[in-house]
Amino acid sequence: MTNFFAYLGHRLLTSIGVLLGVSILIFVIARVIPGDPARIALGPMATQEQVQNLRKELYLDRPLPLQYLEFVKRLVQGDLGMSLYTKRAVTTDLAEFFPATLELVLVGGLMMVLVGLPLGILAAYYRNRWPDNLARVFALLGVVTPNFVWAIFLVLFFAYWVSVLPVAGRLGDAFLPPTRISGMITLDALLAGQWATFWDALKHMILPATALAMAGLGQAARLTRANMLDTYGKPYIEMARAFGLSESTIAFKYALRPAMIPTLTILGLDLAAMLGGAFLVEAVFNWPGMARYAVQAIIRKDLNAIVGTTLVIAAFFLLINIVVDLVVGYVNPRIRYRQGDR
Repeated sequence: MTNFFAYLGHRLLTSIGVLLGVSILIFVIARVIPGDPARIALGPMATQEQVQNLRKELYLDRPLPLQYLEFVKRLVQGDLGMSLYTKRAVTTDLAEFFPATLELVLVGGLMMVLVGLPLGILAAYYRNRWPDNLARVFALLGVVTPNFVWAIFLVLFFAYWVSVLPVAGRLGDAFLPPTRISGMITLDALLAGQWATFWDALKHMILPATALAMAGLGQAARLTRANMLDTYGKPYIEMARAFGLSESTIAFKYALRPAMIPTLTILGLDLAAMLGGAFLVEAVFNWPGMARYAVQAIIRKDLNAIVGTTLVIAAFFLLINIVVDLVVGYVNPRIRYRQGDR
């Protein structure tokens, strides 16, 4: 247990170092790209004096190293500055918009696990037969097709051909959002006991979450199939067959667990990547999340909002990587022991 906490502490310290590096990189990039954020925020009719006052308020009149030191000092206090786009604190904006995107990503990740893994297991179990061929085609389509193409296809299908699921927003007009606790409507509705609101919010999430999850879903299916087929060639699998164990027992008890390790790693990376790649899906489905907020911040060169959203995405990546390492260590004790020795 001591080794585990030492490993976890090492990973957290490393993550803080990575976040510091990311903050320096995005801070510099956001300030060297063309365009004066003060002029963009105030518009072309603003006087030069007004622009200079705003530049001073944003510390843009100081050398770049001093600007970064001021940013770090405020960051330690939990202050990411004001957004030039919304005229509010960036932390307030992130607290409002991040839960919507996180909710979408978590549902998409759940789809990857509940659909992608069984699909890969099915393909491996019926290898070189029609279920395998069908699953491989579906997985390949998921991997090679961009998520915004899936989003457009789903909107066209469900909006114009089959009117089954809603294609815009987080809730229907007949429902009021539940009392805000986490910012995720489905969770808040469950906590408030508002079942009708929960089902309506869930229906609104199905299409955007599906579009967001298709690439990871296909990747999970392909990796699970490939890893299970590789495991089938191991000597202990042949020994299990020699003892007369059924193919289903071999597949689920002996082949699946070792095959899951690389799949879990990729699933974690795909889950983290969905947070940064959600902006096109959110635009198509009119989803009021952090990705849309980040796009507007980039267009308006909203420096504080750009840095804030980038740091949130980077922190999410690092957190998911740590969680994946811990889950993989639980699945494979040999990896856990090696982690503890670090």
